[in-house]
Amino acid sequence: MEVRNLTLRQAAELLRDGAVTSVELCRAYLERIAEVEPSVQALLSLDRESVLEQAKASDERRASGKALGPYDGIPVTIKDNIAAKGYPCTCASKILRDFVSPYDATVTGKLKAAGFVLMGRANMDEFAMGSSCENSAYQKTRNPLNTDCVPGGSSGGSAAAVAAGETVIALGSDTGGSIRQPAAFCGIVGVKPTYGRVSRFGLVAFASSLDQIGPMSKSVYDAAAMLDVICGADPKDTTSLPAPVPEGGFAKDLEEFEKAPTLKGLRIGIPKEYFNVEGISDGVKKVCADARAKLEKLGAEFVDISLPHTKYAMACYYIIAPAEASANLARFDGIRYGYRSPNATDLLSTYLDSRGEGFGPEVVRRIMLGTYVLSSGYYDAYYVRAQKVRTLIRRDFTEAFKQCDVIFTPVTPATAFRFGEKSDPMQMYLSDVFTTALNLAGTCGISVPAGMDENTKMPVGIQLIAPDLAEDRMFRTARAFELERGIN
Repeated sequence: MEVRNLTLRQAAELLRDGAVTSVELCRAYLERIAEVEPSVQALLSLDRESVLEQAKASDERRASGKALGPYDGIPVTIKDNIAAKGYPCTCASKILRDFVSPYDATVTGKLKAAGFVLMGRANMDEFAMGSSCENSAYQKTRNPLNTDCVPGGSSGGSAAAVAAGETVIALGSDTGGSIRQPAAFCGIVGVKPTYGRVSRFGLVAFASSLDQIGPMSKSVYDAAAMLDVICGADPKDTTSLPAPVPEGGFAKDLEEFEKAPTLKGLRIGIPKEYFNVEGISDGVKKVCADARAKLEKLGAEFVDISLPHTKYAMACYYIIAPAEASANLARFDGIRYGYRSPNATDLLSTYLDSRGEGFGPEVVRRIMLGTYVLSSGYYDAYYVRAQKVRTLIRRDFTEAFKQCDVIFTPVTPATAFRFGEKSDPMQMYLSDVFTTALNLAGTCGISVPAGMDENTKMPVGIQLIAPDLAEDRMFRTARAFELERGIN
């Protein structure tokens, strides 16, 4: 069967109607993976026997009337920094090359409870540090739409797997744009939920106050349905929130909205700071203008807003995120688990050699930067000041949402770039110029495919941002736009 463009919603309907079994569905995806994976390289590992065993168990449950839910038997791919018991969890790093997770992340447990079939571990930038998937210690994932281009990062493997039709849906993690940016580069949907909406237990920490797990999918509805599965308070994660969801869930709310998809009365804010950034391409500007026209046609009213501290977001992010990373990655020391250098002769050389050989250059760069800004004499000058700026950035969003219901921005300044094109780290970091402020503020955002850049022939995504815990509003706006583009 043809599975490349199959959505979660469609797969659930096929299984419900008995048109396909989970084994048949999973075999079709395994065949698709065998076909495209040599060129895309989205997956770090795949246990085919386990996939078929899970699918067989799902079919037996469904045959006996004991299906675990509408998504029982549907394949999902998980980023390789989210723990799944008995599976590798390498974070695309040499330092965790042979590590097998002894437990499930909370989101993985929820996927299993819903009957999803775990299909492969997705490649990523090492420890989620990167914007191109070029920083993996094992392989470079390629953009399925043009294999000369990067898929984005750090969740590049998850994005590429969905875009290439290697899986129905995937999970990624977003610290400064790591779901939304690769989603835009690969022409799929990516959601960064409100901080605390989804438990981080079992997510290998990069920057604990910024990280959030979210769905990557072929449609807005699919993303909403996946968020229904994985969200909720978790006693194992003290930062998770007992946040309400619409009655019946986000997907059910969208089903009701689809009966009369209008945005009449919705105020959409246009932040002047996001459209005057140096380096934004003409192709991205044109697609954003076309998207705005579609949203206006649906009844939305556009209002000018300001997020004045946006210009400090990148500098703020690249102080706070490395600082937290330097603390979080201290646990990888060659003693307790992970890689241990064979050249070590004593305790100190075990630490130095294991970390020096185990971490890649980008991870080392960020650990050094983070250690520096936390060091005596610089802590107040850098880290404390960055936290104060973060408060101002969050306040900007709070004030902006008094004037509008949703904020509209590009996701990236340009479309997917070619491998090796951004060898300067600063140029690479600027790929996330439109996404990092959202993580600093902690609110929710979605990347939605909006069209193709006429010059590069690559997809462009728009970003819709909603207030804290207003994912329902974000999904409705995105779904209306999707329907206006003729995507069902």
